[in-house]
Amino acid sequence: MIVVSDSTTLIILSDLDRLSYLQNLFSIIYIPPKVYEEISFKKDFKLPKFIKISKPKNLAQIQELKMLLDEGESEAIALSEEKQLPLIIDEKKGRKIAKNLSLDVLGLLGIIYLNIKKEYISIKEAKDFLKRAKDNNYRISEKLINDMFNSLEKGKKWDIYHQKML
Repeated sequence: MIVVSDSTTLIILSDLDRLSYLQNLFSIIYIPPKVYEEISFKKDFKLPKFIKISKPKNLAQIQELKMLLDEGESEAIALSEEKQLPLIIDEKKGRKIAKNLSLDVLGLLGIIYLNIKKEYISIKEAKDFLKRAKDNNYRISEKLINDMFNSLEKGKKWDIYHQKML
């Protein structure tokens, strides 16, 4: 599977040394230049081979989106729409705008869920990772975390794009 990504999920997974969660699921992740700037501010950061930089072409759309969002989110949404690929984005406002553009939106919890379902990680590993993320001051909705784990425990499908049990 191929996706486009904003920076937040990449930063969290990189900081906690879990980019493998992405590599388990995606053959290529495209990021726009501004997202690259946001994730590579640390001098020791090295872009993994499965993450490719791609510049969005619709500059008018980016300018319009920048009235509501930061540059990285704006470029990521524009690139996702151009390539007609799902978008990894966690910020609430950006997710809403992307969904209004009919993009499939995936967040950190959707990535964790897919890694569990495909048996790359256990539920315990996922809970430990999410605790570490929260301990490192990353904001993740406790309700969404509980919804995800409840769906797994009840054997129900969790809609990774809309984050609800089916």
